[in-house]
Amino acid sequence: MRRWLVWIGIAISFILVFVSLRALKLEEVWGALRGAQLAWVIPGIIAYFVAVLFRTFRWRHLLRPRKLVSVGELYRIIVIGYMGNNIYPARIGELLRAYVLRRDEGVPIAYSIATVLIERIVDGLVMVAFVLIGLPRVPNLPAQAYNITYFAGALMAVATLVFFWFALRPKMAERLAHAILGKILPARLQPPIFNFVSRFVEGAGSLRSPFDLAYIVGMSVIAWLIETVKYFFVMKAFALDLPFVDLMLVNGVANLFTIIPSGPGFVGTFDAAGIGVLSALGVPSNIAGAYTLALHAVLWLPVTLVGAFFMLREGLHWNDLQKAGDVKE
Repeated sequence: MRRWLVWIGIAISFILVFVSLRALKLEEVWGALRGAQLAWVIPGIIAYFVAVLFRTFRWRHLLRPRKLVSVGELYRIIVIGYMGNNIYPARIGELLRAYVLRRDEGVPIAYSIATVLIERIVDGLVMVAFVLIGLPRVPNLPAQAYNITYFAGALMAVATLVFFWFALRPKMAERLAHAILGKILPARLQPPIFNFVSRFVEGAGSLRSPFDLAYIVGMSVIAWLIETVKYFFVMKAFALDLPFVDLMLVNGVANLFTIIPSGPGFVGTFDAAGIGVLSALGVPSNIAGAYTLALHAVLWLPVTLVGAFFMLREGLHWNDLQKAGDVKE
């Protein structure tokens, strides 16, 4: 099943890249890239790694009921995970994070996956908020687009509230999972699956109070705002002058599109969304293409190189990326 998802993701990436590039004049895109003031990219890269630091504080808070891990150790693991997402499809980097944390700190993989899922849910909410804040600035946007966006945002908010309601009641969630799975799973599969569920619920239970939820949401908002600062600096390299709220919209839509299955590094999904939103905001399509490609490169290359360095420093090998796919206890 996972192999089919990988191929579907690669096919989607290919189609979106083809559609996006077909609408551009590549010689003009290349000219805009050659004329960019690359000095602005450096503070953009710094802003990105500062955002990763706040995501490290967030993950540390989620992991603390199980084990208090140093910020430095978690920062390296997160960067290694981002590298895994960039070079392998199907977000294998998230599993790689859990694999390395179990190897180095003994934290069960299911527990780590639960905390990563919480991160992704909160990130999605923040991105939806960014879109809702920036969407009214898009000129001549059909009313149907507003309705679809607001409906999707409300649906995601309700689903998130249900998830966190169960996260704050781990025993109830575990009993419900056992009652449902006990009726549909063969007896031989129940012990390992129930063990995984117990660890997962334990990890979701790291949100023990509304304060924990407020802290996680706060760290997420700060991280994404700082990452939007990176969008600002890369924008300056192309002499664009978009308001910060417009960049929040680009950030929100582009990252929500990465939920769609794609090839490694979110090729195609991120680019199609970025070019589309910038064009809707009135940026010439070829400048929008050059800016989005440069932005994607700034997102991809530095963290991949640093992640590869940390990976070698940790004594990891490339086959550990495949081992990470085995999420057993």
